[in-house]
Amino acid sequence: MVRPLNRKLLRDLWRLKSQVITIALVVASGIGGYIGSLSAHASLAALRDGYYESARFAHVFAPVRRAPRAIVTRLRSLPGVLDLDPSIVAATTITIPGESDLMTGQIVSLPRDPDSGMNRVVLARGRWVEPDDDSGVLISQSFARARGIQPGQRLSVLMNGRQQAVTVRGIALSPAYIFAASQGGFADDTRFGVLWMPENRLASAYDLKGAFNLLSLRLGAHGDERSIITAVDKALANYGAAGAYARKDQLSHKMLTQEIEEQRVFGTVLPSVFLAVAIFLLHVLLSRHIATERTQIAALKAMGYGNGTIGAHYFAFTSVTVLFGVVLGVAVGYFFGRWMTGLYARVFSFPDFHFAIVGWVGASAVLLAVVSGVVATFSAVRAVMRLPAAEAMRPPAAPHFHRTFLDRLRLGALLPAPARMVVREIERRPLRTSLTTLGIASSAAIIIAGTWWGDAFAELVDSELFRRDRADVLLALNEPKAIGAFAEIRRLPGVLMAEAARTVPVRLRHGATEYRSALLGLDPDARLRRVQDAQGRDLPLTNGSLVINDRLARVLGVRVGDRIEVEPIEGTRRATHLVISAESGDLMGMYGYVTRRDAARLVGEGDTFNFARVRVDAAQDAHFFEAVRNTPGIAAAGDKRRMVANFRATSQHNLLMFATILSVFATCIAVGVVYNSARITLAEQSWELATLRVMGFTRAEVSWTLLGQLLVQMLIALPIGFLIGHALAAFILDLISSEEFRIPLVVDGGTYALAGTVMLAAGVATSLIVRRRIDQLDLIGVLKTRD
Repeated sequence: MVRPLNRKLLRDLWRLKSQVITIALVVASGIGGYIGSLSAHASLAALRDGYYESARFAHVFAPVRRAPRAIVTRLRSLPGVLDLDPSIVAATTITIPGESDLMTGQIVSLPRDPDSGMNRVVLARGRWVEPDDDSGVLISQSFARARGIQPGQRLSVLMNGRQQAVTVRGIALSPAYIFAASQGGFADDTRFGVLWMPENRLASAYDLKGAFNLLSLRLGAHGDERSIITAVDKALANYGAAGAYARKDQLSHKMLTQEIEEQRVFGTVLPSVFLAVAIFLLHVLLSRHIATERTQIAALKAMGYGNGTIGAHYFAFTSVTVLFGVVLGVAVGYFFGRWMTGLYARVFSFPDFHFAIVGWVGASAVLLAVVSGVVATFSAVRAVMRLPAAEAMRPPAAPHFHRTFLDRLRLGALLPAPARMVVREIERRPLRTSLTTLGIASSAAIIIAGTWWGDAFAELVDSELFRRDRADVLLALNEPKAIGAFAEIRRLPGVLMAEAARTVPVRLRHGATEYRSALLGLDPDARLRRVQDAQGRDLPLTNGSLVINDRLARVLGVRVGDRIEVEPIEGTRRATHLVISAESGDLMGMYGYVTRRDAARLVGEGDTFNFARVRVDAAQDAHFFEAVRNTPGIAAAGDKRRMVANFRATSQHNLLMFATILSVFATCIAVGVVYNSARITLAEQSWELATLRVMGFTRAEVSWTLLGQLLVQMLIALPIGFLIGHALAAFILDLISSEEFRIPLVVDGGTYALAGTVMLAAGVATSLIVRRRIDQLDLIGVLKTRD
């Protein structure tokens, strides 16, 4: 008795192959996005943690001006400290012979033994630099790749005000510079590089023989991070300590962790929506399909097949469909996750690359898909099998029809007959209409929620780096200088406008809350760096007042009018209290603003500056940067224009790829919804459509009565999908908000147009297929089904 049902199963699968494929694509889209995104997050976290452990990445960092190595022995005895590693770091500018671009970077000392110490440098290509090598350096892999630098190439670097020729011996990586960033926290591999050279040469260049300016510490499992930081600060206070900080505040780790956490959010929220939509649609579509086989189920019961046998037959139909979607989804998830992991691996410098599907992620996705298919089948088959065979073999009772809303308003007569049929069918089947509309809206929402952040980052860059900060180039000095020396900056060739600033690292305290930050000291009439509130209105800077970032204010639990304690981490280190006069609306960073003179007074200085913002005539760029390279007091320079251009080019490429993949997923779901809805509606209304053809309606008019329903549902679904997508974007934004960035919720018209275009394209493609099916209706055969 089973063999005939098996043949029926094969015939059904072949007859409904297009619907089976589209339903499987819906399942595959949900499973693929879910598995790929969450597995990419897990793989990135595993890459980071494994690299940190193998390279002995430090837990605490303590920068100082100049401390003797003898103090390391005393600090080694601190409770909870496993190891210490003194080193030397210095900011620099890099020159590649034959290129005029200004490149900045950092020089880091190398230990004698490559396998000793912390933050171990891993050699990717080339050879190690020997301790007595007077000119050899290692260079960071990301910078070398971006600039095409090979071992053996010669460079020029600025060391303590003097240009020094160096030769690249090898390409290297370090856990401290997985994310190598220049001014502003943007990764610009084309203009920021890290170099490593023997410690003795670096110490000689910076007068640090027998001394260090950075101490790295590894802590035991039970080490108290906060107490150790306090003890280290106290021990190094007389040596120009700039304040020890934990790994969580180290720039590379902070940016890497933030990106991984954002991937976790995207990998949880969006794929979960994918999977939820897929499960929802699977249930609806299978239920409607099985309901169309009501008479076949009744016939099987009349022939003696039991409920269990019939149920197993339909479970087999569902199982094949779901299994097809699961297999395809796992494959899609693997390639999608591997692509995502590779994308991040190219942005961040890891020594190796590994991706694997996480077991529990794959198992949960498959289980949800299977369970949803079983539930959909059970509910549909159970409803039909409740009926006696004789009753089930008759067509279902016609629904209770009533006058439509347009008819009651006496507007129905204004529409042609096919249009009135469309309106009546939609209004008289509200549940079916609502479910189809919701499915289409969900597809549009997924596209918006996955691509809106391209608009958001464009607004972030425009707001922070063009409206608030109008400088072209940012210059950092080796040491603070009296304001009289600022005339040298103004005299650099090509300078159109320049403003001095004094930045001071500080600890801000309010009650029991403490936060490590910085104060930006600006002149009250500064125009290249504007202090603005969240609405973009300029805020005045006055002597003795403090303007604080609004997110920092929330962290400290303060508001305008409150007094907070400000302790500078350099200079006098004498704490003072300042009154908060306003809150700024910066989207990047967590800092406060004071006047430049107030900032200098905090550290016991007169009228000084250590930072400059400059507007430069683009025609004079080459002369300007050449002069900067030859100015001893300038430690580093950042060309903001080129940095932003590189960031936009990279992000646009990645956004385009991500948007394309999401659009493919959403299109699969949209096609699955629209096509299956149209096919099932065609099966349900074939008798009525055939009757209309016999009555003299043209093929176009008959097609319109069916496809018009889909068109109206799609037009209703799109604005709903736009609203859902905007709300979903806001939800994601709330989850990924961090201390360093406040991403604005900006969804521009292009994103809505993309979502609408994808949905309409799916609708048009589906309509052409369904129209062909309608044209091929066997009128006599269809009309006989009611006899």
